[in-house]
Amino acid sequence: MSDVIRLLPDSIANQIAAGEVIQRPASVVKELVENSVDAGADLIQINVKDAGRTLIQVIDNGKGMSETDARMAFERHATSKIRDAGDLFALRTMGFRGEALASIVAVAQVELKTRRETDEVGTLLQMSASQFEKQEVVATGIGSIFSVKNLFFNIPARRKFLKSNETEFKNILAEFERIALVNPQVSFSLIHNDTEIYNLPVSVLRQRIINIFGKNLNQQLLPLHVDTSLTNLSGFIGTPASSKKRGAEQFFFVNGRYMKHPYFHKAVMVAFEPFIPTGESPNYFIYMNIDPASIDVNIHPTKTEIKFENEQAIWQIIVAAVKEAIGKSSATPGLTFDMEGAIDIPVYDRSKTLIDPPKISVSNSYNPFSSSKAPDYGHGRKNTDWEQFFENKKPERVVYPGDLSKTVFEEQESTTLGGNQQEEQGLFNADFNLFQYKNKYLIMPLKSGLVLIDQRRAHIRVLFDEFTKKIQSHQGASQGMLFPEIVSFTPKEATVLPYLLDDFAIMGFDLNDLGNNSYSINGIPAGLEHIDAVDTLKNMVQKALDTGCEVKEEVTEAIVLALARQAAISYGKQLSNEETEQLVSGLFASASPSYTPDGKLIVSTLTDEEIDKRFKL
Repeated sequence: MSDVIRLLPDSIANQIAAGEVIQRPASVVKELVENSVDAGADLIQINVKDAGRTLIQVIDNGKGMSETDARMAFERHATSKIRDAGDLFALRTMGFRGEALASIVAVAQVELKTRRETDEVGTLLQMSASQFEKQEVVATGIGSIFSVKNLFFNIPARRKFLKSNETEFKNILAEFERIALVNPQVSFSLIHNDTEIYNLPVSVLRQRIINIFGKNLNQQLLPLHVDTSLTNLSGFIGTPASSKKRGAEQFFFVNGRYMKHPYFHKAVMVAFEPFIPTGESPNYFIYMNIDPASIDVNIHPTKTEIKFENEQAIWQIIVAAVKEAIGKSSATPGLTFDMEGAIDIPVYDRSKTLIDPPKISVSNSYNPFSSSKAPDYGHGRKNTDWEQFFENKKPERVVYPGDLSKTVFEEQESTTLGGNQQEEQGLFNADFNLFQYKNKYLIMPLKSGLVLIDQRRAHIRVLFDEFTKKIQSHQGASQGMLFPEIVSFTPKEATVLPYLLDDFAIMGFDLNDLGNNSYSINGIPAGLEHIDAVDTLKNMVQKALDTGCEVKEEVTEAIVLALARQAAISYGKQLSNEETEQLVSGLFASASPSYTPDGKLIVSTLTDEEIDKRFKL
């Protein structure tokens, strides 16, 4: 029997490695830009076309490469940063394994132009699918120009599974932000389809954060700095008031490298827990400087996961540092007595004020069991007929849609009433009332028990159905704003705007493009005058970002749900009889009254049997 185990050819081995290192166009951007940073460049330009499918070009003014180094750079495990195993525990550069360029050239067509400062001419190198094509002398500037064309052209299955251009470019933006945030000493520019998205000059860290995420973040950043023998922490955290339910900007960097670390993220959340509402997340940009020997960055192909030697101790340092930053900034609510406009409390003067003690009258002849009439207590209080009092206070009767029995209660009622009997007798008693409990739930009596309705979730369902119908029929009405407001979007948020602007207009948002990803809000959906227009639009855009842009219907559903949540009544609102009637009628006119669009329960029933069990001896 012949041997069956053989070595793979280098081209196939490189394609397998590319599957780990180069997952999408954003992976190419990450590896090439990190190489430029390692080369000492202080000016880096990224040109992208068709979200990286057609072209990814990175131009830098780094130290460049010689003719021999340019050829060797594409060999697998060829690196200038590792000489022996000990170097793995003293890493302070981005790349070190020598897999990136070999993986990229295995799945794309690559052209490299490079020149060192000491050389009069540079080198041109062309490769395709790991195959060498051409190398020659060329006139070029100092530094390197990497051009990666037709990514995954030789692996159709991988290319087919790429997401839409909007989604892929969103991932490119995410990688770009991570590198730009940790290298404020480098000037970056990003161009997509000949449109400049970012142009970031050299700046201090705070200004770099503001340049990327917008000027609104400037007043929300609290400085963070602590030095210990184990690690040095620096950076910024957001004020507790700037926390949000989704879309918070959260970044951890270790020795200049972005990382994901759920354990340390939990430490930040624990520190913020007393200061922010449940379900919200703070912004943070935390930079850690630590001895490379105490961490291992070589546990994941993309090097975004890092193992720490002293995780528990670092956890405690992070919690203490974040709490200290919040405390020093006076970002938490406090009581001050030197505020302008404080209440002037007069000084008590005993000589000018006479206070009579209260007098209490007691009726010794009163017997609470002798009569339903209450005696006169004095001080203006009269006898009260309690039965008449409560009779007068009964809420007005509310009429509900006749087809209610065909919705969520059909299953419960069918267990106690036969089909014909149910139609003859109806679902409700002849005289029933609707009660609002703690301004949060609505309670209705049924023939077989009670039904409880979550008023906010019910309103979300009603509004969701209403907005969806407007979009489907293109009949949204707009209410003009007396004073238009300005909303500014980040470049990442702007990537989904082309998908959303038509739906915004149909809903009733009248937006005017001011350039630079800013819009004036001239009108909002009619009937929603109470909403915060800027916050509502930002939330809808963020929801679309979270959902992705693969299917237009899913994006539409996401922004409609976000608008419904923003416009729905909040818990604690007292409803009038008319408002209650409209809410319940609208709910049970829905095709899905039992659950919100995201699957949360709206209606729950409590049967007579369940009630009787609570009172059994």
